[in-house]
Amino acid sequence: MDIRVDDKVALVTGASRGIGEAIAAELLASGAKGVTITSRKPDNITGAAERLNDDRVLPLVARADSEADAQRAVTETIDRFGSLDVLVNNAGTNPAAGNLADVDLGAVGKTWEVNQLGPLLWSRAAWSQSLAERGGTIVNIASVGGMQVGPIIGAYNISKAAVIHLTRHLANEMAPRVRVNAVAPSVVRTRMAAALWEGIEEHTANAHPLQRIGEPVDIANAVLFLASDAASWITGVVLPVDGGVTGAAAAPGLGAG
Repeated sequence: MDIRVDDKVALVTGASRGIGEAIAAELLASGAKGVTITSRKPDNITGAAERLNDDRVLPLVARADSEADAQRAVTETIDRFGSLDVLVNNAGTNPAAGNLADVDLGAVGKTWEVNQLGPLLWSRAAWSQSLAERGGTIVNIASVGGMQVGPIIGAYNISKAAVIHLTRHLANEMAPRVRVNAVAPSVVRTRMAAALWEGIEEHTANAHPLQRIGEPVDIANAVLFLASDAASWITGVVLPVDGGVTGAAAAPGLGAG
């Protein structure tokens, strides 16, 4: 199947590297009319635009947790490309490592503002300025951590569980004009996830039934599908792209001969 997004305009938050940049690249390669990419750091978003090297790219400095920035980014996207059809809420952060009983609450608050409030702010901006009238798609980047308990990054996992439930609520509220889905990655080879794989790559790979760490393009391909008309009868779905962690992993203590 040749997955295409010809003539569609997309906005990808947190797209200065890693998964977000890979999503932007796949959208461009699959015929997007224009792709807005955002980051809170000017140097980072400029670098991503240079690597993508395409005049269909609009790089913008914008914070994921700012309602004003979300509204401005959507406005500038429509001004530049004439519409907005696809929103990808990819921006995320994870500064709150530690057990919930004693982790710094300031870091917890920041994690929740970016990871769970952010997608709502950007979805509202896209809805009010374009999607409610034109229709379109929203794809949220969740995590397998939002589907199961894990150590040390509880604040992050809780925020991604909220994204999963937000996805389902918005899918219900915005239907039938707008489809809203999510992708839930496991460990992907990105800088944000470095603590989960750098120096322990073989161990991390072996924790996945498919015996490898994810690559940004694995997530980008899933986002492309959900954003395309090939998924036109899919909404409210959370798609694990996780090397088999949530679907094919053996229960603890089982599976050894």
